[in-house]
Amino acid sequence: MKILNQFYKATEPSTIKEIADQLGEVPAKVYYHARKLESIGLIELMETRLINGITAKYYKAFEGSVQVRRDDVDESIKTVFASEAQKLVSRMFDASKQRYLDSQHAGKKRTGTVTNSDLYLTQEEADALLKQLDDFVRQHGKPASPGQEAHHFFFSLSRNEE
Repeated sequence: MKILNQFYKATEPSTIKEIADQLGEVPAKVYYHARKLESIGLIELMETRLINGITAKYYKAFEGSVQVRRDDVDESIKTVFASEAQKLVSRMFDASKQRYLDSQHAGKKRTGTVTNSDLYLTQEEADALLKQLDDFVRQHGKPASPGQEAHHFFFSLSRNEE
């Protein structure tokens, strides 16, 4: 979570060494965990550069839907997991909010929409909604035809505990 959070904080693609330095960790340790993050699609290779005969790989954090259940996390790291998950969600929210606010500056074409609502769904309906949105995001995550413009999408769905 700390590594993913650091990649998410980066304003441009970063190398694993850069992330390790920012975290004060040994690059080999971060590399091990970053490879796992890459293998499950949470970070993605953006480009490679040849620097002094060494290939530097630049990664960025995945910008899509991620669902992790706390129950699936080992008991010994639940506190760290919760803290890092909170930082990651906060950073994602802040970045999305800033993108929205930037789109609303005077002189720009205003194109943002914000919705804040309670939905009343069964667990099956909530699961179906998440699957539909995830499929939609995957389908439209890259330009497929001329005339398509980029739109930022941020979505949060959580069950209200009453």
